[in-house]
Amino acid sequence: MNAIAWIAGPAAPDANSGAEGPGQWGSPADLGLPLADRGLLLADGLFETVLVEGGQPRLLREHLDRWRASAALLGMEPPPDRARLEPLLAEAVRRSAITTGALRLNWSRGFGGGRGLDLPGPDAPPLRPRFWLQLSAAVPCFEPVRLIVSASERRNAASLLSRCKTFAYGPMVQARREARAAGADDALLLSTAGGLCCGTSANLLVQRAGTWLTPPLASGCLPGVMRGRALELGLAEEAALEPGDLGAAKLVNSLGCRPVVSLGGRNLPLGSDPLRFWRSLQENG
Repeated sequence: MNAIAWIAGPAAPDANSGAEGPGQWGSPADLGLPLADRGLLLADGLFETVLVEGGQPRLLREHLDRWRASAALLGMEPPPDRARLEPLLAEAVRRSAITTGALRLNWSRGFGGGRGLDLPGPDAPPLRPRFWLQLSAAVPCFEPVRLIVSASERRNAASLLSRCKTFAYGPMVQARREARAAGADDALLLSTAGGLCCGTSANLLVQRAGTWLTPPLASGCLPGVMRGRALELGLAEEAALEPGDLGAAKLVNSLGCRPVVSLGGRNLPLGSDPLRFWRSLQENG
């Protein structure tokens, strides 16, 4: 089964917010963005990664709520809604025969307005946003993970970008490189406000006295969908955490729940069954 992608044509300059031109299906390797798109030039865009099981997206409402809230926070046009996405996902499943996989939804601020950082003024033609998606075969991961605390990268507790899932993953790439060079699988990032924040692509949960704890959003951690479910269902609580606090710990996201077996070479105890815990976050989702 090969990954499939779809990309919309740009919105017409006088179209309503989120309107799209005709789209195109193809291999992710064969489709592309215009070189002037701000998503490509400036990482000025948002994405969501949604688990697909049995050909159906899991927790899609929660992902789209975060997507739209992030776009509003960053002053972007609203991305496509569920009614627009569901027929595209069904077609992606049909074309690729992928019924278990990872669906990535992408929303770029688009192009127009000339080069540079500045957005168009009130009297200039608006930017033309662009949407694309990719469906790739993937299965949830529950393998143990060895961690370090990154010495080079931190999450910015004061940044709006830390509150959104943006294209700007350069710091996470560097932290992952640092971990691999140290013989670990992944890295935890500290917050500029102090204390632990999250992993490079997952939220952190730490067990203390029988309770699962996760750093507060004030740390700059991403408001992950599965993190939000854990709090909503009463399976976790927010608390400031330090590296020395780690006993039993997990990294959790929409594509899995990985028990932490070591931090900086120090062995850690295993907590509850990661698969059972992760599935409990999806109940009624």
